[in-house]
Amino acid sequence: MGHIIWLASYPKSGNTWLRAFIHNYLRPSEQPYDINQLLDLTTGESSALRYARYDPRPASQFSEQDVQALRPQVHRDMAGADRELVFVKTHNALVKFHNIELITPEVTDGAIYVVRDPRDVTISFSHHLGIELDEMIALMANPQTTIRGDDHKVFEHISSWSAHVHLWTRQTHHRLLVLRYEDMLDKPHGTFQRVASYLEGKVDQTKLANAIRHSSFAILSEQERRSGFVEKPGNASSLFFRNGRAGQWKTILTAAQRVRIEQAHGTIMRQFRYL
Repeated sequence: MGHIIWLASYPKSGNTWLRAFIHNYLRPSEQPYDINQLLDLTTGESSALRYARYDPRPASQFSEQDVQALRPQVHRDMAGADRELVFVKTHNALVKFHNIELITPEVTDGAIYVVRDPRDVTISFSHHLGIELDEMIALMANPQTTIRGDDHKVFEHISSWSAHVHLWTRQTHHRLLVLRYEDMLDKPHGTFQRVASYLEGKVDQTKLANAIRHSSFAILSEQERRSGFVEKPGNASSLFFRNGRAGQWKTILTAAQRVRIEQAHGTIMRQFRYL
């Protein structure tokens, strides 16, 4: 049985961008990797199909306890899909929920974690879920926040932004790599070189340059405009690859909204140089 490398983040923090880079680096080609084929190499642990193997009901009928009872076995199934490493996307917090780990330790080898300024996450996540900014600010400050499941995906317990980031990044471990979304934008070579080194040790600079180019926001958004994106939720009010810039909060959030976010998450924001 192999072991899982978790590709972890709070929602709308760059997880899909990271997956696109990994595909383009590990499976280099003259053309960018198709965003609708990301499941070829990386997978998601919340796909309802993985749970249907053990419970044939529509996933929308699952209780949280039903999902948690199956989650460790689903993780073992994913780990057993390859003899070495399996890359698995998750937005779950690194906690126990209903007394069962959301991230199964016994099949975990490591994680790449992406953190993004919560002021920008608020804007992107609100578009993603199709809700108002003030409601999104409240959800991101609530340690009990859970994204409900449907027939396509089981629930994910994401907690608050601060708790999510703290729990995933608090322990130093040789197989934990923490990235800032803003550095992926502003320092792509140095940041993605760290990812490439994590993946393979010695970095192939030609592969690195091509993978950075092929997974750029411009390429990803153009692919979505041309062919759609199968992972975009049906209730989203905009494109999945909608903006991608850092600092959009400066012109979109009101002063009161900004203060609410900074008061709720100031400690972790200062730790990651957002304040």
